Amino acid sequence: MEASPLILVAVFVAVTVLVAAIIFVFKDFGDSSTEERLEVLTGQKRAESDEQSIMKDDLEGAGGFGAMFGRMFKSVENLALFFEQADSPVRPEQFFLLTFGCLGAGVFFGWASRAPMPLWPVTGILLALFPLLWLWFRRRGRFKSFAKQMPDAMELIARALRSGHSLNSGIHVVVDEMPAPIATEFMLAYEEQNLGVPIEKALKGMLKRMPNMDLKFFVTAVAIQKQAGGDLAEILDKIGYIIRERFKIMGQVQALTGEGRMSGIALQAMPPLLFAVIYYMNPDYVMILFQEELGKQMLLYAITMQIIGAIVIKKIVNIKI
Repeated sequence: MEASPLILVAVFVAVTVLVAAIIFVFKDFGDSSTEERLEVLTGQKRAESDEQSIMKDDLEGAGGFGAMFGRMFKSVENLALFFEQADSPVRPEQFFLLTFGCLGAGVFFGWASRAPMPLWPVTGILLALFPLLWLWFRRRGRFKSFAKQMPDAMELIARALRSGHSLNSGIHVVVDEMPAPIATEFMLAYEEQNLGVPIEKALKGMLKRMPNMDLKFFVTAVAIQKQAGGDLAEILDKIGYIIRERFKIMGQVQALTGEGRMSGIALQAMPPLLFAVIYYMNPDYVMILFQEELGKQMLLYAITMQIIGAIVIKKIVNIKI
């Protein structure tokens, strides 16, 4: 095939755009106006880029893979934070070795299944995305579990405060009485303040590990109470009530957008599945897309529109509350 290098370049560019779109969708924007107001209330300066939580694993000694891909995440700190948020059982260098292994296995699968050569890098990259998706879903699952446990944690701390305990003791009650992940995160904050870190700073470190809106309310309430005083137990009760009410609204939104989400999945899955079925039923019919110049343009256009369609559908059904 004379134009196969051009096809490979086109497919590579298209898949690169797909990966970039996925990273853009998955990216978590850490800083927010709430956090900025919190820093003003606590009188603290913005943390420097090299400031780390004392409980965070140091990845400076990671191998060449960790250092190389750390630059892709802008810094080793961000890479470490991503793995820490997911509570990953594998280290970054092991994760990237696994990713490269999946990449090679995907290319081999494309060759073994006698797929057209331009599809080999596609199958390789799609299989290489599986470890990233696994890590992202693990991280997302921890975030969801943490959010669901927040109302009970607020109530536990409020009860501890009413019974005469200090805020530190209330945090320890959450560690003793509740399961992971909220117990794990509160335990880190509790141990940090036991080692001399101010409670506001320890909670802010937990907020960095768990970027949760309800946790921002809790941290802000603690900062205000430390500066101006007030009934923290009553504030925590109100925060717990607000969280539960928002969960009710979120459930209604999920029910109303369920049809749209299922339609989006079907629309995104139909073109590649139809392509695979037609290829194995009549390969010559599909090969026109790779042999003719118009077919190549149509294939590149279809991939681009798939990416745009996925982003648009996600924006439509993802309603923030």
